[in-house]
Amino acid sequence: MYHINRHSDILENKLKLIIMKQFLNIYYPIILAFICMCYSIGLGLFGYTEEAQYTAHWAGTILLFAIAIRQRRGR
Repeated sequence: MYHINRHSDILENKLKLIIMKQFLNIYYPIILAFICMCYSIGLGLFGYTEEAQYTAHWAGTILLFAIAIRQRRGR
């Protein structure tokens, strides 16, 4: 009985891992862009306005590169 439960737990964990990998493979640019945006906002709030302006472009650049890469993969 314990052996069956353990086996189903292992399969469930593998399924969760596969789902997480698929999620990250699709949404990693958005996650990275959000982190960069939060970093830029944080710099601005702490008074580092020049650094905040410089890092503000990172989020858009990441998203544009992700779009370009995905368009090239489709061909």
